Amino acid sequence: MADSIRLGFIGTGGIARAHVDALSNVTGAEIVAVTDANPEASASMAEKTGATVYDSAQSLAKDAGVDAVFIFLPPFAHGDAERAVLSANIPFFCEKPVGLDPGFLKEVAAEVDNLGLLTSVGYMTRYRKSVQRTREILADDPAIMAFGGWWGGSPGNHPWWTDKSKSGGQFHEQATHTVDLARYLFGEAAEVFCYGAKGFNKGIPGYTMEDAVTVAIRFENGGIANLMSSCSSNAGGSLFMDVHSLNHNFHFTEWNHSVSIRAKGGETEQIEGEEGIFSVEDQIFVDAVRSGDRSQIRSPYPDGVKSALVSLAANTSLQTGKPVAV
Repeated sequence: MADSIRLGFIGTGGIARAHVDALSNVTGAEIVAVTDANPEASASMAEKTGATVYDSAQSLAKDAGVDAVFIFLPPFAHGDAERAVLSANIPFFCEKPVGLDPGFLKEVAAEVDNLGLLTSVGYMTRYRKSVQRTREILADDPAIMAFGGWWGGSPGNHPWWTDKSKSGGQFHEQATHTVDLARYLFGEAAEVFCYGAKGFNKGIPGYTMEDAVTVAIRFENGGIANLMSSCSSNAGGSLFMDVHSLNHNFHFTEWNHSVSIRAKGGETEQIEGEEGIFSVEDQIFVDAVRSGDRSQIRSPYPDGVKSALVSLAANTSLQTGKPVAV
């Protein structure tokens, strides 16, 4: 394998553009191939990166000679991309959430394990020093309770995000970062129960998702959490999570997840969130592809599937009005 890792992009929308910027700070990475369902988007990305355009995920995986693939697709569009990279046995990075169909997600996760394929999912918060320090403390003082959420204003006209059949809803598509952080700190979820609020946002074309949800989670370690999302908080949004253990309180704030830690004896610790966290996770993935050492990857694909299954279970609870096992 050459020193420069040859990358292919499947999907060239907004999150792909964010990773182009991040990869500009990554040593030894070259975007050489792109494909998108929208030819204009592919052409624009190719012009920006100097990459070659391919007409499908299958042709890119088969013919582009890439060392790894980044998958940047809306939740509803997953399927062909994963089948293509699995068939070609190509390491891949998949942005969150990894899809909508639990059966398909489990199928891909099983095949990744069967192939021993190097993968990563874009839960970048796991790479933050604030999160790693919190996890270190919780290893000896386990998490008992968490309360957190991802609140924002009413959305505008969006081609797929406001259509729950395509996005899975805000809790699945956006607050998945908060769900994943809870899993990373508590361990696996056992059961969820969800309430939703609808009918407050009005006049948004194609809008079929809840205005807000609140989700109770019971974890296998015995801990509990209440996580929320809102796309109806127009006086000001918030992203936060409070975690409590027997002897520590942790208060995470905003997108960069700065944390304030308070111990039982009154000692405090403050860790500011890093800028450029996409570059951090992308560098680790590229380095892993180059070396074969995947020990620094915090969320391989089968683990990312587990976070998606929690929020998909919450959607099932909304439909049934009952607790749902994860």
